[in-house]
Amino acid sequence: MENQLTHIGKQGRAKMVDVSAKAETNRTAIARGWIAMRPETLKLITDKEITKGDVLAVAQVAGIMAAKRTPDLIPMCHPLLLSGIDIDFRFDYENSKIEIESTVNLSGATGVEMEALTAVSAAALTIYDMCKAVDRAMVIGDIRLILKDGGKSGRFVREGEQLWLK
Repeated sequence: MENQLTHIGKQGRAKMVDVSAKAETNRTAIARGWIAMRPETLKLITDKEITKGDVLAVAQVAGIMAAKRTPDLIPMCHPLLLSGIDIDFRFDYENSKIEIESTVNLSGATGVEMEALTAVSAAALTIYDMCKAVDRAMVIGDIRLILKDGGKSGRFVREGEQLWLK
């Protein structure tokens, strides 16, 4: 790892990194997080009985849209031509959670970690928004990068994490 922050200019102020000299490579990022809720809320979601509609379908679209709009939310992110975005959900009935995973791909000069993290965040927030009428005590947590592949720094896989097989 480098010891310098790349988003700080010579005068100590924020700057957007110039990636024009970087090679274009295939890049992938996978992020994951969860939203915990009462067991009754999880049942309402899985039975598609939330009055606002299909919670996971809306959260999936929200995650995709958020990944595409990441540079509008995170100031130093580059606008990217993303080639693929996928959002997946897993139910953890024992802990009354929905695990959320996003996978983002592109061929370009900069990575897609922020897009994957933003997608998970927006999907979780959407689940909260759609279910808050029945469960305001939901908790969103553990949003983290699971995998990053491509580019000069190569591959990163978070230790102790299992990759989900699609």
